[in-house]
Amino acid sequence: MSTLERLAATIDARKDADPDKSWTAQLLAKGPEKCAEKFGEEAVEAIIAAVKGDKRNLTEEAADVIYHLAVLLAACDIPLENVMQELDRRQGQSGIAEKAARD
Repeated sequence: MSTLERLAATIDARKDADPDKSWTAQLLAKGPEKCAEKFGEEAVEAIIAAVKGDKRNLTEEAADVIYHLAVLLAACDIPLENVMQELDRRQGQSGIAEKAARD
């Protein structure tokens, strides 16, 4: 099982956990809007670390971004596996061609 698969399984297991004992349960209890807000905050912190050239902090903030994206996906009932399948589908395709296909 990959790190992302373990993360998704942990988040799924915490959906019914006590919000007083689980940060993940707290976020999920507040709904997709709060999860999206927290994801955005973490993304901004990652951007700031990148702009400052702070590799250690960027690494930590990137982990926060990935975690909060996984929580947001769970809050929206989108399995992480769906995102992995979409990435697999795009593998080997030019990013420019892929973007043009969506426009």
